[in-house]
Amino acid sequence: MSTPPTPPTPKILLVDDDANLLAAFQRNLRKDFSFDTALGGAEALEFVQTRGPYALVLADMNMPGMTGIELLEKIQEISPDTVRMMLTGNADQQTAIDAVNRGQVFRFLNKPSPPEVLVPALQAGLKQAELVRMERELLEGTLAGSVKMLTDVLGMIAPDALGRGQRLRDSISRLGQHLRAPGLWELELGALLSSIGSAAVPPVILQKIESAAPLRVEESMILCRVPQMGHDLLADIPRLANVGKIILYQQKHFDGTGFPTDALAGEVIPLGARLLKILLDRLDLEADGVVKQRAKDVMLAREGVYDPKLLEECFVCFPDFLSNTISSSRPVISRHADELRPGDISVSDVATKNGTVLVRAGSSVTAAMIARLANFVELGDVKEPFLIQQDPNQSTTKVPVTALR
Repeated sequence: MSTPPTPPTPKILLVDDDANLLAAFQRNLRKDFSFDTALGGAEALEFVQTRGPYALVLADMNMPGMTGIELLEKIQEISPDTVRMMLTGNADQQTAIDAVNRGQVFRFLNKPSPPEVLVPALQAGLKQAELVRMERELLEGTLAGSVKMLTDVLGMIAPDALGRGQRLRDSISRLGQHLRAPGLWELELGALLSSIGSAAVPPVILQKIESAAPLRVEESMILCRVPQMGHDLLADIPRLANVGKIILYQQKHFDGTGFPTDALAGEVIPLGARLLKILLDRLDLEADGVVKQRAKDVMLAREGVYDPKLLEECFVCFPDFLSNTISSSRPVISRHADELRPGDISVSDVATKNGTVLVRAGSSVTAAMIARLANFVELGDVKEPFLIQQDPNQSTTKVPVTALR
């Protein structure tokens, strides 16, 4: 049984403009802590960027060039998990207010601060840093596990929807970078899970959609509620509220019509939803063979449906086609089920003997999809090998640490 890796010793950064005080820190604290000392704010910022991350930063309030509050404010932007403490000889009320509001200081220490006061304070700061780290890891695991579970469920219930979501994710990622849009990870997740509400749709309706069979009125009404069902599935997952709103408003028109039937209109509609509406409809047009300038003309003629500025930028970013996972420049490889790896791209549809599609062409296979394919192969219901491409630049959505604060 392997032992878990030992976490690294937490590091502290002590900042002051007094070289003698920093030397005293070295003498009095070196047996108890692992730390660096920085002479002033500029050197401290350099250390944070080159030697960090630090679990704790203790900075003097009054330093020339850059005050302690200004330094801790910048550190909060660079390394939001770092616990920040202040050393000051002028602990007036305004100093305290500025430090809490701007630098989010964990604790104040008065100068001079003897070892019997300083050591317990630093220990308390490190304990707080450990709590922050554990909370972040818990949230990261919760989010990553939740997204993986939802993606796996979607791939098993509606492989068409997953493949479509993967292509939408790649397209919105490129378009979001083109626009320098904030919260890119939220845009990507919103696009990837845009059809997650399909998991609540009765299989008979999904089968009708796959075979292009006509739907009854009540079946069409269920499909209209897919964005709402998708939003509700994400409602209780920490930090995914904005992603849920992107999914909820993906069919909302810029003029306020469409679903949901509320008063939201124009730029009040979430940016991700406005982008997703454009990409969804453009993807449908591509499926019908309407591409390039013809697609743009069709979409421009739909007055009030799209954000006009974003529609124009979409065709600047994608003048011909949206992102496509299958590339003519990459070789096609034959692989058996036990040779498939998550991220491999299926070049052709994979279906059972009775025609049930398990993986759509262009889909990036997940671990759950591979396990499912292996089961069907074992039953003799799916033929091997599978034709795939490897994508060295496969798009994956990682939730940044700053989103978990």
